[in-house]
Amino acid sequence: MRIKQWKQGAAVAAFALVAAVGAWVYLGSGRAPAPASTFVLLDGSRQTTADLRGKVTLVNFWATSCTTCVAEMPQIVATYDKYHARGFDTLAVAMSYDPPSYVLNFAQSRKLPFKVAIDNTGAAAQAWGDVKLTPTTFIVNKRGEIVKRYVGAPDFAELHQLIETLLAEG
Repeated sequence: MRIKQWKQGAAVAAFALVAAVGAWVYLGSGRAPAPASTFVLLDGSRQTTADLRGKVTLVNFWATSCTTCVAEMPQIVATYDKYHARGFDTLAVAMSYDPPSYVLNFAQSRKLPFKVAIDNTGAAAQAWGDVKLTPTTFIVNKRGEIVKRYVGAPDFAELHQLIETLLAEG
């Protein structure tokens, strides 16, 4: 009797797994929409999550006090330079605890070519999954869906392959 019950349980579990995988594929491969957020840029202008649509975008939560963030920034700049003309964008979001004057000095002294925002209230970090660790980087596809999240410095070769794939999508 127990073997029969076990087989029935295994069959139910297998069916549930197939249904879950099917739903995952049907609903967009588990890709969640990027959270609705408004970013305040260094020049005082605003950018919203909706503004990201139509481009593959790297959203990087970082801080000037984070040594990994500072170390990876030249590679983020190189990635932006390599793909920007093909529809790739970057938004660097400084954490709420980062003094705005430090962020401004960092962006100006390193001539960051992409948009830099200051999350002075912490609302963006909260909306994007309660980001606390820096760097945390998200890759958002052209439809505004989060495709990948990196905590810590990404493997840039892998990141570039992902960007190439996403840029090739219609």
